[in-house]
Amino acid sequence: MPAMNDTILSVENLHVRYGKVEALHGVSITVPAGSIVTVIGPNGAGKTTLLSAIMGLLPSQGTIHFAGAAVPVPDVEHLVQRGMALVPEKRELFGEMSVEDNLILGAFQRYRKGDRSIPETLDEVYQLFPRLKERRNQLATTLSGGERQMLAVGRALMAKPKLLMLDEPSLGLAPLIIREIFRTIARLREQGVSILLVEQNARAALQVADYGYVLETGEMTLEGPAERLANDPQVIETYLGMSKRQEKLAAV
Repeated sequence: MPAMNDTILSVENLHVRYGKVEALHGVSITVPAGSIVTVIGPNGAGKTTLLSAIMGLLPSQGTIHFAGAAVPVPDVEHLVQRGMALVPEKRELFGEMSVEDNLILGAFQRYRKGDRSIPETLDEVYQLFPRLKERRNQLATTLSGGERQMLAVGRALMAKPKLLMLDEPSLGLAPLIIREIFRTIARLREQGVSILLVEQNARAALQVADYGYVLETGEMTLEGPAERLANDPQVIETYLGMSKRQEKLAAV
């Protein structure tokens, strides 16, 4: 487990149920400040459930500490105000609004508090994603898949989060765009953003992450430094081989 010094997120013994079915069985993870931690695993393992429970979108049992304080009952609005942001798998953009309006909406909580530095943050997002600046007046619905993912990440960054949680950012994207997205994720860490990354593309995730967890059928089965996991025979056989096949198929 990563060191607890300057921990931005600590989750202990998290349980989530869908009716009588328990989707997460006592899951624990730690995200040190300024790091990228990834959770990899197959479809249906509970990865999205984990992020949704941390964000307060699903009821859960367990202990969550965020930004140095306990979170007795996770609540979306409260956690966003305190600096947590989630980019969901489906991106959930406002298709009939412009790119720039989608971005500005991401800073809504800051606007309500009278924050006057929102234009500066917008410039920072445009520097990170020049393509969004080129398309700032276009409707979100007209963007390509890669551009929509950039917009979803950019909108989350407008809230100036301490922790950015990304759910399957590579989903449905071509290999070239996937590499671009993961380069951006690495740049965000350099800028001091802590990241919890949920990914099926284990190869890309472990290349960019500092530490990794393997989630299978609602339980953490492996964890360790990302480089060590990338060289673990079990991970190579089960996940990295699969990633390679997916990359070959995507390139066809």
